Amino acid sequence: MIKLPSDKMVLTVCVTGGQVNKALTPASPESPEEIAQAAYDCYNEGAAIVHIHAKDPSGSPTGNPEVFAEIHRLIREKCDIIIQDSTGGGANLTLEQRLACLDAHPEMASLNMGTLVRTSGPAKGTLFSNTPWDIESWASRMKEMGIKPEMEVYAHSMFRDVENVIAKGLVEKPYYVNLVLGMRFQGAVDATPKHLNSMLEFVPDDAIVNVSAVAAAQLPLTTIAMVMGSCVRVGLEDNIYYRRGELATSNAQLAARATRIARELGKEPATPAEARQILGLKSLAG
Repeated sequence: MIKLPSDKMVLTVCVTGGQVNKALTPASPESPEEIAQAAYDCYNEGAAIVHIHAKDPSGSPTGNPEVFAEIHRLIREKCDIIIQDSTGGGANLTLEQRLACLDAHPEMASLNMGTLVRTSGPAKGTLFSNTPWDIESWASRMKEMGIKPEMEVYAHSMFRDVENVIAKGLVEKPYYVNLVLGMRFQGAVDATPKHLNSMLEFVPDDAIVNVSAVAAAQLPLTTIAMVMGSCVRVGLEDNIYYRRGELATSNAQLAARATRIARELGKEPATPAEARQILGLKSLAG
């Protein structure tokens, strides 16, 4: 595992997700304009990366690359935050629709490293399918397009596929592994310090780690991750509450808290330009 510089923290904000909508929290952005504004507000609170799920006019997940491209355009009018699109999409999308966001040419995109079973909501009992051959195909396409994979690992077993794409040269150093803890899927592990520490033992030497934790675990586990030299992710996709019983007023509120905690630990949030250098991304100037 590659640790961040001791005085830096790289913050990602997942501003909305495949299962989060305005019915759950009015703070969830849905239109391209709302998502772009949320990204900019989080940039102003120290975020270097924005993780994007696009929505259609009804608020359902969409893989339409034109919608993603519009979100990108609106963000770029405001700031230079790193754009990371989700290929996870939602249960309503086919594999092809999930992957279509790559045609909008994000700097980064999620690459889910294994198959899970949904255990709640309208899609309960369906597969979140990410087979080894699909993972290889998607990683290969991202490499060809110059898009850095954000390899999302939900359980220890998924490191088998991480090692596979590394061995086959489908991802480039520094690798970027996002440990996602606490998802309500069969096959995912709980969001506890014990599980976090055990998963870190399997991280490849040449990988930068990001830590995402769902619901109430978001705050304690991201704080632990900062101390351990990892990147962190907060945002309404993973957690809609600021504290028990109190909905977060915005993604920016969650980003501001993460930045405040980092500074208490002697860490400044990396700018997008600094994060690009850390992650091995090209500068926006080329």
